[in-house]
Amino acid sequence: MVSPEHQNSDAVCNTCTINLVELAYSRAPWFRLVREPLRMGIITLGWCYRIDGRNHRVHNENCYGCLRFIKTGLKEKSSMFRWLNNRVNPIFDRILESIVTVEEVLEAKNYAREATQPEDN
Repeated sequence: MVSPEHQNSDAVCNTCTINLVELAYSRAPWFRLVREPLRMGIITLGWCYRIDGRNHRVHNENCYGCLRFIKTGLKEKSSMFRWLNNRVNPIFDRILESIVTVEEVLEAKNYAREATQPEDN
C-alpha cells in the first residue's frame, strides 16, 4: 500500500541524478562500485517501507520510477534512513561532483526543474 500523500502526487526534483550518474559511469567505471550498493539499499528499504517510486506523476518518461522518489519517501518515514543519508549523501555527492563538471551539475538542475514542471505551467 502506498501512502496517500504520495499516491499520484506530482514529482518534484531539484537535480537529475540519473543524468549525472550516467556521465559518471562513462567516465569512471569504478563509480558503479560506490553507487550500486547504495542504490540497492535504498530500493530494499523502500520495499520494506512500501514506498513505490513509480507512484508519482511525472511529466517526462525518463523520470518514471526514479530512485529520488523512493529516497524522498524514506526521508519522511525512516529515522534510520535519515541518519544514514545525513552521513553518506555528502560523501556520495563529493565523489560524484569530482567526476562531473560544475556546468553538468547546473544542466542537471535545469533539466530536473523542467522535467518536473506540469505541462500547463
